[in-house]
Amino acid sequence: MTTAARPPSTAAAAAPTVPRPASELEPLLRKSSPAKHQPGPAVAGISMATVVACDPDDDFCELMLAGGHRMRCQRAASCLLVPAPGDTVMVAGTGDDALYIIAVVAQADKRQATLAVDGDLRLQSKRGGIAIRSAGALELQSETSVATSTPQWKLTAERGQCNVSELDYQGAELRVGVLVTRFLGRACEVVLDRLHLLTRSSFRITEEVEHVRAGQIDIQASQTLRLHAKNTLVTSKELVKVDAEQIHMG
Repeated sequence: MTTAARPPSTAAAAAPTVPRPASELEPLLRKSSPAKHQPGPAVAGISMATVVACDPDDDFCELMLAGGHRMRCQRAASCLLVPAPGDTVMVAGTGDDALYIIAVVAQADKRQATLAVDGDLRLQSKRGGIAIRSAGALELQSETSVATSTPQWKLTAERGQCNVSELDYQGAELRVGVLVTRFLGRACEVVLDRLHLLTRSSFRITEEVEHVRAGQIDIQASQTLRLHAKNTLVTSKELVKVDAEQIHMG
């Protein structure tokens, strides 16, 4: 008599599966999950990014977009404010190969800002004026470049006015060419090694006292020399000489 094989019991089929240890599941999860450092999709349109690093020699900066995607972008010509590490910038373009930094939205350090261009910079107002105001120091500096071998500072105006409480000037040479010069002040002190003065006519008035102290004094007049005073004193320790074709006394 043949005995048919019994089907497996329901209890055996429904036996619970023993869970795998966590140590065996971790390699499977890492294998199925995408890589964290996998480059993101191409960026197009306008997006925000954070500046990671900047090259001071050119206009390129390394940026980090949302999701950790890093890319290298060039600063647009209209973005005069130079980005710094940590700044939030606005990036626009058609793709990763044509993206530009168009604006600096927020600065990480608001205490310092730099406006920079590659070529000559001209500020022009067609109908109004231009005012530069500084709460601190105002510095004007011209550096030697390839285009100009000698640094230059040029100022042209119909009329100028300078109000400075205290001014210190240091230079190697000063040349002034004017038609009329007027100096008004309470005191004037001049310390020189040599003074060379050429005039066609000289007129000087001293209301009180004038002192001259010199090692030697040589006065020569081609026509007339006149000394006149209420009291005149001529003294000498060794010699007084008066020489002329005619001498009138009294």
